[in-house]
Amino acid sequence: MNVRPRRRALELLRWASLGVAVAVLVVFLHAQGQSFDVSYGRSPSSSAGVAQGSAGESSATTVPSVEEMAAQLAANRVVRLPGSIASWNEQRVREVIGSEDYRILVAPPGLDEEERLRVQGVEQQLRERGVRNSTTIKVVGTEVSGVLFRAVPDDLPSWRAQFAAGDVTGPLLTLITALQDRPAPSDPDELSWREPTARELAVVAADLRSTGLHRAVGATLTDVPVKTAKEAFPDGAWFAAFPQQRDRAPLPRYGPALARLFPDKPIVVMHGLWIEYHGPGQADFAELVGASFYGQFSGVLGRTDYPQRNVLGVYLDRVIDVRYSGVFDRPLPYRPADPLRVALPALPWVFAVCVAAFLALSVRSLRRAEGGLRGRIAGGAHLGGAPARLAGLTALAVEMSLLTDVRSDPALTRGIVRLQAAREALGQDLPDRHVHTLLTEATGELDDAARTLGIPGYRPENYLQGRLT
Repeated sequence: MNVRPRRRALELLRWASLGVAVAVLVVFLHAQGQSFDVSYGRSPSSSAGVAQGSAGESSATTVPSVEEMAAQLAANRVVRLPGSIASWNEQRVREVIGSEDYRILVAPPGLDEEERLRVQGVEQQLRERGVRNSTTIKVVGTEVSGVLFRAVPDDLPSWRAQFAAGDVTGPLLTLITALQDRPAPSDPDELSWREPTARELAVVAADLRSTGLHRAVGATLTDVPVKTAKEAFPDGAWFAAFPQQRDRAPLPRYGPALARLFPDKPIVVMHGLWIEYHGPGQADFAELVGASFYGQFSGVLGRTDYPQRNVLGVYLDRVIDVRYSGVFDRPLPYRPADPLRVALPALPWVFAVCVAAFLALSVRSLRRAEGGLRGRIAGGAHLGGAPARLAGLTALAVEMSLLTDVRSDPALTRGIVRLQAAREALGQDLPDRHVHTLLTEATGELDDAARTLGIPGYRPENYLQGRLT
C-alpha cells in the first residue's frame, strides 16, 4: 500500500488550515472597523412636521390695539374679536364661574408674535383702567390660557370637539377650576352629531366615486398629497373635506355612513382640522394614529390657522410611521441579509478550529519524521525509505563478506539472497510492503552473522545508526 498520496494530502490540509485561519483573521479585523446603519423598517415619511410660519397658514388676521381690546373687555365680560372661531357651553361655564369676575377675550387663530404680545398685554391694561379684581382668560384660536396656566385637551373626544367644531368648553372649565383651586368637573363630549341626509350622502358618494375627493363648500383642502397618500394607503384611499362646524350645530356623521356605503375602501374624513379614518383596519390603528398626531400637534394647531392640506399631509406621514413600525402587520421592505454580518459571530470559532488543525497536523508531521528516523535505524517495519535501507544493508553485507568464516557464512549468504530479492522487487515496482518484508528478513540474517562474528559494530542497528549520524 502506497501511503505517499495520503501524506501529501495531509500536508496540503495542514497548510490550507493555516491559510484559512489567516484569511478569517483578516476579515474579522476588517469588519471591526466597518460602520453600521440602523435603518431596518425606516419609514419614508417626512419627519420635519409642520413648522409655524412656513406651512401656508393664514397671516391676514389681526387684532386691535391693546387699549381698544382692554376698553371692550372692561365693558363686557366676553369679547369676541373678528375672525375668532372658539365657542363653548355658556351655561356650564357660567355655573362654574359663579359670582366671580372672569373676563374672556376670544381672538382669531394665526396671530403673529407681535399680535400675540398685544393680546397678552390686555390684562395689565385692564388693571391700569381700574378693573383690578377680575381674571382674564385668553382664547387664541382654540388655545385657552390665563394667568400662568394653559389648559390643553388630552383625549380624542376633546380634540375632536376642539378641531371639528372649535369647542373649548373642556379647557375653559379646567382652567377656571384650577384658578379657583377646585377639582375639575366631569368632561362630557360637547360635540353633537346627526346622521347625514340621503341627499347629503349621495353628493359626497358621487364625488368620491368620480375623483376620490369631496370638497365641501368652505373647506380649504384643494388637493391631496398624492405620494404621501400612496405610501400611507398603498391600495388607495378616498378623502372627504368639510369646514369646521360653527354655531355649535350638530355635525353630520359622514365617516360611519361612508364606511357602511363603501365597506372595503379606506376613507379619510376631515372636519376643519379634525381628521378621522374609517374603513379596513380602523380598529387596529385609527385611534393610535389620532392620539399620536393630536397629542404632538394639538398645541400648534389650536393657535395657528393651517390649511387643511398641510395638516392632512402631516397626518398621513404619521400613518406611514405607524405602518412601517409594524403595528398592524404591514410587511416591511425586503432587505437581503449581509453574509458577513451573519457569519461574523462564527469567525472566531472558525479561526480557532483552523489553528488547532494546523498545530495538530504539524505535531503529526514532526512525530512521523522522528518515528521514520527511528524505524530506519532499528530496521523495523516502517513503510518509508526502502531504497535507503537496501543501500545501507548492501554496504554492510559487502563489508561483512570480507570477515565471515564457516560459522557466520550461512547467515550472511541468506541475508545477501534476501537483499537481491528486495533489489529485484524494487526494480519491478512491487508493493512496498513486500520490499520491506524482504529487507526485514535480510536485516535479521545480517544481525545473526554479526553476532556470530562477535563484532557489535556490524549489527544492522548499530551499523546503520553510525552511517546516518
